[in-house]
Amino acid sequence: MIQANVSGLSGKEIYHKIADNIETVMKGQTAAIRKLLAAFASGGHVLLEDYPGTGKTTLAKALSLSVDAKFKRIQFTPDLLPSDIVGVSIFDQNERTFRFHEGQIFANIILADEINRASPRTQSAL
Repeated sequence: MIQANVSGLSGKEIYHKIADNIETVMKGQTAAIRKLLAAFASGGHVLLEDYPGTGKTTLAKALSLSVDAKFKRIQFTPDLLPSDIVGVSIFDQNERTFRFHEGQIFANIILADEINRASPRTQSAL
């Protein structure tokens, strides 16, 4: 993980620290790392399309660990409900109050895997 002490470093130096850190996990993926960090720096979204087993999840995890962000992975299935993604309020009978249980969307970096398998209603929850 990149040290929290990055004050005084230029943007280019921070970029290289993060890229080098991810490169220790993802060898030979320089182009993918460069594109991922470009989207990350611009606040955009990234669509990673590739064959199974090529390290898409590992790449996302490495980025989240490198920048000390919370990472969640959502595996979309036909039976996944919107409440599984956004969360749900559950009544606590002992305290007589509702408690909100956060869904997978409450993270800084989210990997949404195989979105096309989910129902349109679940997709709209995103």
